Amino acid sequence: MNVQVITDPAGRLLWASPALPGAVHDIRAARTHGIIDALEEAAAECWADKGYSGAGGTVRVPYQGRWETLSTGQQAVNRSHAKIRALVEQAMATLNTWRLLRKLQCSTTRITSLVQAVFTLHLTCSN
Repeated sequence: MNVQVITDPAGRLLWASPALPGAVHDIRAARTHGIIDALEEAAAECWADKGYSGAGGTVRVPYQGRWETLSTGQQAVNRSHAKIRALVEQAMATLNTWRLLRKLQCSTTRITSLVQAVFTLHLTCSN
């Protein structure tokens, strides 16, 4: 499954998209849900992984290429980018602690309902 997640700068989960089949690429899923356009309209910067290369707008992705071939400046930017993204990865790890979400094999409609339920439980428990 492909579920897009938005977090705040502190890494707290804010929003989870409806599920799409796992074969859908991340950038296509973000465009399908209108995430890229919404971020651009709100002038909100977003730090994403390399799967969002070419998204444009306010979406920031790390430099592509092998570490050894990147310039010192590009390596520094990628290091900084990774530190910011670590918070998002922690939020994703929180969702992945729910075994139910790791073992699902059903329709995306049912998955969407389950993700919404887990998301609600997570927000309720974290407050």
